[in-house]
Amino acid sequence: MGLKKQIESGQAVLGIELGSTRIKAVLIDANRKPIASGGYDWENSLIDGVWTYDLEEVWTGVQGSYAKLKQDVMAKYGVTLKTVKGLGFSGMMHGYIVFDKEDKQLTPFRTWRNNFTSEASAALTGRFNYNIPQRWSIAHLYQAILNNESHVSEIAYMTTLAGYIHWKLTGEKVMGVGEASGMFPIDLKSKEFDADLINSFDTLIEEKGFKWKLKEILPQVLVAGEKAGTLTKEGALLLDSSGELTPGIPLCPPEGDAGTGMVATNSVAVRTGNVSAGTSVFAMLVLEKALSKVHPEIDLVTTPDGNLVGMAHSNNCTSDYDAWISLFGEAAKALGAEVSVPVLYDTLLGLSLKADPDCGGLLAYGYISGEHMTGFSEGRPLFARSNDSNFTLPNFIRTHLFTSLCALKTGLNILIDEEKVVVDEIRGHGGFFKTAEVGQKIMAAATNTPVSILETAGEGGAWGIALLASYMAQEEEQTLPEFLNDVFKESMGVAVKPDPADVKGFNSFFDRYHKGLPLERAAVENLD
Repeated sequence: MGLKKQIESGQAVLGIELGSTRIKAVLIDANRKPIASGGYDWENSLIDGVWTYDLEEVWTGVQGSYAKLKQDVMAKYGVTLKTVKGLGFSGMMHGYIVFDKEDKQLTPFRTWRNNFTSEASAALTGRFNYNIPQRWSIAHLYQAILNNESHVSEIAYMTTLAGYIHWKLTGEKVMGVGEASGMFPIDLKSKEFDADLINSFDTLIEEKGFKWKLKEILPQVLVAGEKAGTLTKEGALLLDSSGELTPGIPLCPPEGDAGTGMVATNSVAVRTGNVSAGTSVFAMLVLEKALSKVHPEIDLVTTPDGNLVGMAHSNNCTSDYDAWISLFGEAAKALGAEVSVPVLYDTLLGLSLKADPDCGGLLAYGYISGEHMTGFSEGRPLFARSNDSNFTLPNFIRTHLFTSLCALKTGLNILIDEEKVVVDEIRGHGGFFKTAEVGQKIMAAATNTPVSILETAGEGGAWGIALLASYMAQEEEQTLPEFLNDVFKESMGVAVKPDPADVKGFNSFFDRYHKGLPLERAAVENLD
């Protein structure tokens, strides 16, 4: 069946992901290949010390990305998109969105980027003997309790961004297990929230006298392949304000960007791993067994089908070097040169491969926000050099690429060196890999592991959630790894092996990075 007929007959599948800087919609065909897309650019705001997005803009962005997708479908195939075989939503993991019994939002959305829940994080980690990172929903909830915030007593539902969108489109308060594992610990046998730890939390806060119990305000947990409701009439209008989208479309469980990253890189089986690198960067290694002890630097989450994953997460990655490249673009324009953004990136990032392996003694910190991996609740972007540093443009660019991965490397060292986690290959996706050769070589140097990317790596998590929706909609009985192996059998690129000189250079820079952290601390303390 041709693509036009597939779209007209409702055989295509749609995925939409709300990322940190872009909301993206991807339509895939019966072969699970992307055939159309649409996007909406947005940015978080720092309001009253809280990184947030307004939920009104969430809907503006979701509708905008879908409208652009419809336009793309019409331009390519001459068809008005009216229905699909399956639909899925994903978003930035973690964070805190709470509502009262009247469905009124009680506090602005607190995103994963906030680092003000350290007291709650430490207390819950100790109580549960299970690492509870600052980003997790339960850490935000307990911190609000410790802060005696008045809204807590009114909570009727707590969710994440993906869960919120799904709820409003279907009426179902559910969550994919991968996304749920970033809210509260998961029992790997039942694939549900850990009942013993829920009871422990209820006991911890019993003296507060809240009307709710934790289980009552959490979503129901589902695994990949399960149906998670259907698009309601009201939901169809929320997504497509023209009224052309048909209600009744089945939805897969909503997932987080970590889970969709694993799917989009075929990294859900044991001994596989992936790195998602963009505004933030995180590595996901699927574990053969539980870790030997609790590590505050390592999140324990799950794949969308419920396998244990060790996750090393850094809040900062490309934002600072994006700012520098934009500045170079302004300089070029001031000198009368019109350079497109792709050419600007490819040219400047390409210079990094001509630099000194260790960046010539330069140093930078791309801390737009705090960085829990190195103990910072706030950040200040910083560049430094000594008098005898080799201050060249290639070294400058390489410095900003290297520093964007140093916090991540701090966590990976724990998994690989201390816990002896074995990973055969890391599969990359996200904006860091748009200049493919550069992204792969720099990541291979940082991880000392072969790094591959996919032809579809640029589609990222939106394609990943579309694949999960396709997996849910298919009739064939397959495990998720079996399904993905069919999808990826011809599209995985050749892995770039780490160059020993690059690895040695990165390790030298990594040592300089950690020795220089007092510089970053001074910047935070002295620069408003």
